[in-house]
Amino acid sequence: MLKNSHLLADKLALGMRGRDLLCVRDLSVDEIYRIFDLAAALKSELRQGVGHPLLADKSLGMIFRKSSTRTRVSFEVGIWQLGGHGLYLNTDDIQLGRGESIKDTAEVLSRYLDGIMIRTYGHEEVIELAQYASVPVINGLTDLFHPCQVLADMFTAYEKKGILTGLKLAFIGDGNNVANSLLCVCAKLGVHMSLACPKGYEPPQVVVEMAAADAAGTGARLEIVREPLEAAAGADIVYTDVWASMGQEQEKAEREKHFAQYQVNSRLMAAAKPDAVVMHCLPAHRGEEITDEVIDGKNSVVYDEAENRLHVQKAIMALLMA
Repeated sequence: MLKNSHLLADKLALGMRGRDLLCVRDLSVDEIYRIFDLAAALKSELRQGVGHPLLADKSLGMIFRKSSTRTRVSFEVGIWQLGGHGLYLNTDDIQLGRGESIKDTAEVLSRYLDGIMIRTYGHEEVIELAQYASVPVINGLTDLFHPCQVLADMFTAYEKKGILTGLKLAFIGDGNNVANSLLCVCAKLGVHMSLACPKGYEPPQVVVEMAAADAAGTGARLEIVREPLEAAAGADIVYTDVWASMGQEQEKAEREKHFAQYQVNSRLMAAAKPDAVVMHCLPAHRGEEITDEVIDGKNSVVYDEAENRLHVQKAIMALLMA
């Protein structure tokens, strides 16, 4: 165990209490590593059976416009392990989107809760919720960004490699919310990133420009290429995601045509470093963006990555909501 989590959380939370987490760019490099330090301590304590009620009697409202396995379970279990209570709110449970303004919802929920996590479609909705809420708002996913996921990804890479700066991450597939957030976090942490995607499926230019601005200060090399083998060459981390995300089901057949050559398989992994780790944010469509051989292989860390959603999000909640 690194340190007593209670003492560590109190020390690391300075300057972070009461803030929102809408995008990785909301965090400084120091704050990202603070989250990692606390996540490591909480993970160690949990495995030793040491309780850490850092958020005793605190309540987290969890708004879900998009369904989820990992986001719901990790946040709900996480707030409980921190001594608090998680309240699941789907679109059938609350008036948000059925006539009540986001402002009114934010104002009222702030009177009941100590924090709000929201998983939804439009990023503008999260920005507006945070604008009017007087408690911390955590982005559990939008169509534009998925900050909690990529913080767990980088924490996993940090565990496995012992360092982040100078590593190369290859992302193979769609320029979606995960790819957007990976660009941002890699730029912040000095991780080189090569993204291979078909023409027309690149990340939004505004995200590329934001990441490039941060990369200029850290030396991270960011590139978008067409050839998956080019992206994977010499990679320390190979990452993929589904070709059609939630809400894009009607595009599935068309996307399969464009992404057919963007599968993470043994041939592609041969271009990466021998000790490269394989990541996927899950759920995976086995046999499409990734083969069974790779996702179940010795280089795969997808289940460690999924577990670390719990520990990293606990650290985020503790630092923002304490």
